[in-house]
Amino acid sequence: MAAADLIAQARAGDGAAFGELTEPYLRELRVHCYRMLGSFEDAEDALQNTLLTAWQSLGGYEGRASLRTWLYRIATHRCLDARRAAGRRPAKDWDVPGVEPPEPTRLGEVVWLQPFPDAVLEGAPQVSLGPEARYEQTEAISLAFVTALQALPPRQVAVLVLRDVLGFHAREVADMLESTVESVNSALKRARAGVQRHRPATADQQPPPPTAGSPAEDALVARFVRAWESADIDALVALLTDDVLASMPPMPFEYQGRDVVARFCAALFGAGRRFDLVPARANGQPAFGAYLRAPNGVSHGTGLYVLTLTGDRIRALTRFDNTVLPWFDLPRSLPSR
Repeated sequence: MAAADLIAQARAGDGAAFGELTEPYLRELRVHCYRMLGSFEDAEDALQNTLLTAWQSLGGYEGRASLRTWLYRIATHRCLDARRAAGRRPAKDWDVPGVEPPEPTRLGEVVWLQPFPDAVLEGAPQVSLGPEARYEQTEAISLAFVTALQALPPRQVAVLVLRDVLGFHAREVADMLESTVESVNSALKRARAGVQRHRPATADQQPPPPTAGSPAEDALVARFVRAWESADIDALVALLTDDVLASMPPMPFEYQGRDVVARFCAALFGAGRRFDLVPARANGQPAFGAYLRAPNGVSHGTGLYVLTLTGDRIRALTRFDNTVLPWFDLPRSLPSR
């Protein structure tokens, strides 16, 4: 059915027509909200608010912009509202029983960060990016990039994502944000500088990560699994870059550098904690459900690890709590082997 007919039916109250009209854009809008907010749960809320607003406002849609652009405008404003709200997920205290961690290198500020399941993107239509896009889509969903966005003021995030990730023209972005081209260009300049400041100092000197699913990635991931499941600190340390970063939102503790990360892992393993890992993928990166072995042989899900790779090394290890496991179709526990 033609879009004009679907719009007419939706305006007349046909929910099925509205669903057919908006369904092609849901996956990319969900990713857009995630980039803006850094939280999978918050992105889901923002997407639902976007659809509700679009449903209620469809009578005012005049077709001057494409339906996709109109939906992005609504989604961006809903995300800006969420970014300005005070109710972001709070930090958690250290909650690993029996483990005394080393002093953290620093306390991270983006404690609301959550992973994005790659499976949510599977089967999604290829997004047609505008000519202004500067980022590869894999880079623009990575944990490092999404984390850097969270450090920017809300409006700068919106401008950077709309211009440099999605490739909208400056005039289109100005219309979406009810601003001027000059204001958009100024915000974009500041946002680009802000993202650059939050990149690792050695990022430009590091080799690119292996291709997803390649033999090189598979080999590196297999070495990590063997080292982690056997609690082999020496083998684990051999996989890490000198400036490796370990973080664990919503706990704010961060450990920067191979020596301190090794001490942190040694504290976990030294307390007798042993894990089974189940593979997954998040943010275009290798990930694992982590299951703590119990004396009765059952392994209980304690969290999700996401690896950031560079060349044949691990540049970052991010641990999320076990509330995210269902998003990856991972069980809460594993039966005894």
